Amino acid sequence: MDTGLKAALRQAALAARAAGGDDAALTCHLIAALAPHRGRVLAGYWPMRGEADPRPAMAAHQGPVCLPVVIGPAQPLAFRAHGDRLEPGRFGTLHPPADSPLLRPEVLIVPLAGFDRSGHRLGYGGGFYDRTLARLRAEGAVVAIGLAYAAQEIRAIPAEATDQPLDLIVTDRGVILPQPEKSRGASAGTKLQP
Repeated sequence: MDTGLKAALRQAALAARAAGGDDAALTCHLIAALAPHRGRVLAGYWPMRGEADPRPAMAAHQGPVCLPVVIGPAQPLAFRAHGDRLEPGRFGTLHPPADSPLLRPEVLIVPLAGFDRSGHRLGYGGGFYDRTLARLRAEGAVVAIGLAYAAQEIRAIPAEATDQPLDLIVTDRGVILPQPEKSRGASAGTKLQP
């Protein structure tokens, strides 16, 4: 894999993310995308460095909510119940303290640097979400929803065998149902408006 290409794509996507987008529309689209998952355990994240903010939709979710915890390098994430207390974690994250119950998410809101319409996600290079989604999917059904500003879209992200695809991508312009590369044309992807 050309890591130089991925690094350049990541840098461009993060520069686009810095411009932001329509946060009210983003929240509206995310709440609509989560509506069919009422009652299921939802993993969100605490945004940092300009990430699209899932917290209003997490607060509106009718079911348990948890946040990811980085256990260590090259390990899947753990998820703890989201309550009133947060503590600093690795890489500048915030997460629930160690005495919060561990939960197994059924739906995950996944942060990202960039995405394409095939459902490929460009993360930050640590592989945490790929390892986590692989483990969760081996245990049973799970829905991965990428959250980003529309400006973070990349025409095509080079995929590796270990990359885990997104089931949906929510942006401030709508919800994208990824289309596999073989079945999509040059314009790719179906954009759904909630």
